[in-house]
Amino acid sequence: MTPYTSSTTSIPGHGEVPRHVAIILDGNGRWATKRLLPRVAGHARGVDAVRVTVEECARRGVENLTLFAFSSENWRRPAEEVSVLMKLLLKALTKEVAKLHKNGIRLRMIGDLSAFEPRLQELIADAQQHTAQNRRMTLTIAVNYGGRWDVIQAIRRMLRERPELAATPDAIDEADFAPYLALGDTPEPDLFIRTGGEQRISNFLLWHLAYSELYFTDTYWPDFDAAALEAAFASYRRRERRFGRTSAQLAAD
Repeated sequence: MTPYTSSTTSIPGHGEVPRHVAIILDGNGRWATKRLLPRVAGHARGVDAVRVTVEECARRGVENLTLFAFSSENWRRPAEEVSVLMKLLLKALTKEVAKLHKNGIRLRMIGDLSAFEPRLQELIADAQQHTAQNRRMTLTIAVNYGGRWDVIQAIRRMLRERPELAATPDAIDEADFAPYLALGDTPEPDLFIRTGGEQRISNFLLWHLAYSELYFTDTYWPDFDAAALEAAFASYRRRERRFGRTSAQLAAD
C-alpha cells in the first residue's frame, strides 16, 4: 500500500527562533475588569502589546508573525465593544502603517473582509499595497477570520479555478488544496501562543497548526511583554520537533 504523504513530511529546521509565530491575543477584557475599568480599556492597552511584540519579533529575526485580532465569532460580543474594536483597527491602520513600512515590515490582513465598512476595506487594501515589497518580516492580522471559514473558502476557490478536480476527487492532494488557504503561501507556524489562560485554539488556523508547538500562558495580552515572549521562545527551544520520527532519529540527524 502506498503511504499517504502529508506536507508535514517536509520537515522544517528547528532553530533558536521560530520562523513563524501565531498568537491569539486573549485576556484584554479580563485585564480591564480586574482593574475596575471598562472592557474596551483593555483592548486599547492591548494595542501597545501588539506594538511591543511586533518590534521584538522583528528584532529577533522572526520571518512571519500572525495575530488573531478579531474572530468571526467575536461579532457576538456587545455592540459597543465591537464598535470600539473596529475603531481601534481603523486607528492602527491610519497611524501604524508608516512605521511598519519604515521598519521593512509587510502587513497582510486575512479573513472575510467583505463584512467591514467600505472605508475600512479601503484602508486595509492601501496598507497592504504600501508595504507589499517589504521583506524583513510579514505581519499578518486575522480579522473576521475563522479556521472553518478558511477551509470552506479554500475549497470554493480551488473548484472555481480548477473545476476539473471535481470530476476526479480522489486525485486531489494537499498540494492542490493548501495554496488556496489564507496563508497558503506561508510556512506553517512553528510556535502557537495563546495568552489569557485558556487552552484551546478557538477556530484559529485549523489546517496550519497541525504540527505547531503549542504554548499557553496565564498572562493577559496587555501584560504580554518582551520577557513574556522570551519565555515562550525558551519553551519552544526545549521542544523536540519530531514530525513522526523517534528521538533517536532526531539525534542522528
